Amino acid sequence: MKKLLTAAIITATLSGCVAVIDEREEVTVKNVESQNPKNIIMIVGDGMGPAYTTAYRYYSDNPNTKEIEETVFDRHLIGMASTYPARVSGFVTDSAAGATALATGHKSYNGAISVDVDKQPLETVLHRARKLGLKTGVAVTSQVNHATPASYLTHNEARRNYDAIADSYIDNGIQADVILGGGWKYFIREDRNLVNEFKENGFQYVDTYEALSSLNKNQPTLGLFADVGLPWALDDTDNHRLLALTKAATSQLENKNGYFLHLEASQVDWAGHANDVASAMWEMDDLAKTMEYLETYVQNNPDTLVVLTADHSTGGFTIAANGVYEWNPEVLRTMKMSPDAISKHFIDNDVTVKAASKLLNFEVTEEEVQKIQQAKYEGSEELAAYYQLSDEEKKKKWKPNLERIISKSIKKIIDARTNTGWTSSGHTAVDVPVFAFGPKSKNFSGNIDNTDVAKEIFKILEKK
Repeated sequence: MKKLLTAAIITATLSGCVAVIDEREEVTVKNVESQNPKNIIMIVGDGMGPAYTTAYRYYSDNPNTKEIEETVFDRHLIGMASTYPARVSGFVTDSAAGATALATGHKSYNGAISVDVDKQPLETVLHRARKLGLKTGVAVTSQVNHATPASYLTHNEARRNYDAIADSYIDNGIQADVILGGGWKYFIREDRNLVNEFKENGFQYVDTYEALSSLNKNQPTLGLFADVGLPWALDDTDNHRLLALTKAATSQLENKNGYFLHLEASQVDWAGHANDVASAMWEMDDLAKTMEYLETYVQNNPDTLVVLTADHSTGGFTIAANGVYEWNPEVLRTMKMSPDAISKHFIDNDVTVKAASKLLNFEVTEEEVQKIQQAKYEGSEELAAYYQLSDEEKKKKWKPNLERIISKSIKKIIDARTNTGWTSSGHTAVDVPVFAFGPKSKNFSGNIDNTDVAKEIFKILEKK
């Protein structure tokens, strides 16, 4: 009886302690939540529909444990967002209209860069932040004048006006203190050298990841690291280059007034368009590592809000296909090169079991090699036939891309090995996940529209 009474007393005491601790934690959480953030980090996982974050959970799982480990995405999932564009473009958005909604709080037509359906400029959250005295920046894995970063930085009636968009980063007044990503092709041209113009405006310029570690702290920064977009994460010298750009950007932007930073994991979308599950998971890993870094960053800088969502989903990616109830990501974890990089090798080299196994970093079969050989042969025949055409006939046809043809055969092998499915090479209209942490993160919870993301950020900025 004494033991029972003692146990009861201990239990009651512990329960009281837990209640106090929980109450204190709740108060602390409420205090943090009620604060207005000093810094806002807005991340877009381009093309990252719900299948991508789910697949990443299984891809990153430790196969030696019974549990399916939680990912950074699982920890911070807070809601879902609809993605449809302005009525004139139907139900399926492109990246430009999607980014315009996320950046301005307004629906527009597919192809619009922060202009409305009448092609009139719309204020972006980045522009508002800058007017309020915050530092601003963008860091992306695409070219910095691609649809999503452009929609935060400028206005244009058509997303494909790449040179004009790049020019506007100077001509419309410089809107960012940090710009990091790809884009030599558009910034260093015969008709205009925008890099030199940024330098004339006081910017430091870097073109290697290594140079990011030695930036002048209080100087605005332009960093361009590729001709167009950055290499696939699988192929880049740094597999976590978005993480590296994020570390540099946050360091450069920190100041007493706060900052607004737009980040984009651009090439999740590109992998979806290419139906390339291997590249997709490595792009997701780069984003996951970036989010994990930001978790620690927010712990050390609790006045920072982080919001992550997608502009749309790409590829109709399915985790399992062909009526088979399994998905096998094991081969994706061991790959060291993208299918595109492997296909480049095979253009000028023989396709053999030994070579394919080495490049894919898993043992391939003779049957699988034959499929790559057949694709190379047929692609070469198509290319030869194209070259036999007259100049007038060539104008009416697409030139066969041998690299792409070989790469497609490699991706089909990977799809069969993993049992991955795709329904499209384009976008789909599914709702996308929303993740957030830091002060005011609950403002983004529940079933929302993509325009609500910008509207909530504008509200936060109004209190600055």
